[in-house]
Amino acid sequence: MVEIMWHLTGYWTSLTILLVLCLFLRPPGSHASVGYKPNIVLILADDLGIGDVGCYGNDTIRTPNIDRLAKEGVKLTQHIAAAPLCTPSRAAFLTGRYPIRSGMDASNDYRVIQWAGASGGLPSNETTFAKILQQQGYITGLIGKWHQGVNCESRTDYCHHPLNHGFDYFYGMPFSLMNDCQITQPPEKDRVMRTKFWLYTQTIGLAVLTLAIARLTGLVSVTWKIVTCFAWFGFLFFASWFSSYGFIRYWDCIMMRNYEITEQPMVVERTTSLILREAISFIERNKHGPFLLFVSFLHVHTPLITTELFLGKSRYGLYGDNVEEMDWMVGRVLDAIDKKGLKNTTLTYFASDHGGFLEAREGKAQLGGWNGIYKGGKAMGGWEGGIRVPGIFRWPGVLPADTVIDEPTSLMDIYPTVTYLAGGIVPQDRVIDGRNLMPLLQGSLQHSEHEFLFHYCGMYLHAVRWHQKDSGALWKAHYVTPIFQPEGAGACYGRGICPCFGEGVTHHDPPLLFDLSRDPSEAKPLSPGTEPLFDTVISRIERAVQEHRQTLTPVPEQLSWYNNIWKPWLQPCCGTFPFCWCDKEGAT
Repeated sequence: MVEIMWHLTGYWTSLTILLVLCLFLRPPGSHASVGYKPNIVLILADDLGIGDVGCYGNDTIRTPNIDRLAKEGVKLTQHIAAAPLCTPSRAAFLTGRYPIRSGMDASNDYRVIQWAGASGGLPSNETTFAKILQQQGYITGLIGKWHQGVNCESRTDYCHHPLNHGFDYFYGMPFSLMNDCQITQPPEKDRVMRTKFWLYTQTIGLAVLTLAIARLTGLVSVTWKIVTCFAWFGFLFFASWFSSYGFIRYWDCIMMRNYEITEQPMVVERTTSLILREAISFIERNKHGPFLLFVSFLHVHTPLITTELFLGKSRYGLYGDNVEEMDWMVGRVLDAIDKKGLKNTTLTYFASDHGGFLEAREGKAQLGGWNGIYKGGKAMGGWEGGIRVPGIFRWPGVLPADTVIDEPTSLMDIYPTVTYLAGGIVPQDRVIDGRNLMPLLQGSLQHSEHEFLFHYCGMYLHAVRWHQKDSGALWKAHYVTPIFQPEGAGACYGRGICPCFGEGVTHHDPPLLFDLSRDPSEAKPLSPGTEPLFDTVISRIERAVQEHRQTLTPVPEQLSWYNNIWKPWLQPCCGTFPFCWCDKEGAT
């Protein structure tokens, strides 16, 4: 009997050792998994520069909560947005695909959705990560900014609405925050176009007045019928543009809960507290999980709506105040997770949709973000400052703490990563450009699975990144770059925003080449004389571009001129159009 027990003890000891070896000596590319579906909280800032955050080098703006997130998790130093503007970047984030694949980028100057009453938006045949997680039993919620369209053919079809893209609950702005949402701010939308329309209206009015005076004094023999026709033409012209541009605050600055409009126009002074309340409430309601919460901040987009608690508190003016308030909001969300005992069962992610807005200024005051050592900013599809953003993951016990990964990653990677964690499968009938980050985050892979990343500005390819893993080089070739105004200024201050094509850009043949591993600021372009591998690198990148373009298929352009104009019959309205006004939050 003793001998049998001895053999059994030896058997179990050997089995235990074998299991331990299997766990710790995993083959390359494999990674530890967990036996449950984690809660997933994705926090996305709006227009935040990578240089605005303490853990990325900023020592003037206080971001203790974001810094704590990095200390307790994994910080990515080459986290890349798929586009340098809100609408296309967020479309790529939601679908794991370059926005050109879904038609969510533009060949014209209007590179984001321009109106809540436009017909363009994220197509219904695109499968978001929210839809996949919803199918896997997750309760899914979006709190904050959407900016992916609302309606297609009528004001109640909601074809682009978050609830039609996999979210069970939505509270926030279907459009985007802008200066027009705050009465005290100068207009932002189509400022140049509106100025022209006013000039044309005044010219027509002056012409009508001149004709009327000339008719009364007998200087010209024109009938009153002609004068009246000119007057009607002027009135109709004025009404045609003022009906949209004159009421932007009512048409675009609205808040919704699911399909119901709660504020039209929104009361910006209380938006911060409402978004925070909704995010915390969603966590508390769904604490038994699993849940997906996408917190899409309106911070730090202009006009930098900041509560009195944070006004004047930073060392960097109003923009710094707004960043510090956003960090406080991050802290409140993290506290809600911790208080419900969900910290160790929740994957938390923080990023920005693209780089900081360098051209946002009021006099000498900077109202946009800082992109650290990286050249360029918002709207610039090639330069690092427009697309390199903060990227932080935290999941105690599953991801290592206080870890830095200097490998190319993309916001598109969130799609396959959360799909994998939820036990789902990415769609097999289309190209998914993102990669599952779990092996890289857990350390079982040492290099990113991205060999090439393609940097678009609108529908125009501006640059390509090649991660040459065997040598450690990180090559980047620029085919098109914006022309800064004034020259050498580092941004397009003269234009207000950098263009993607036309007279405002320079085409490079051969392309500008940089090795970001040695020159992350893209300050010194290489040449055949300074880089022996110049021709080899350019040849390999051009071959990759050709292979990439072979994977693209024509799709309807969601940001075309027609899809992006205001259509009264699509305008979300909480009353009887055009009398759209309500404040249901004020009533509660």
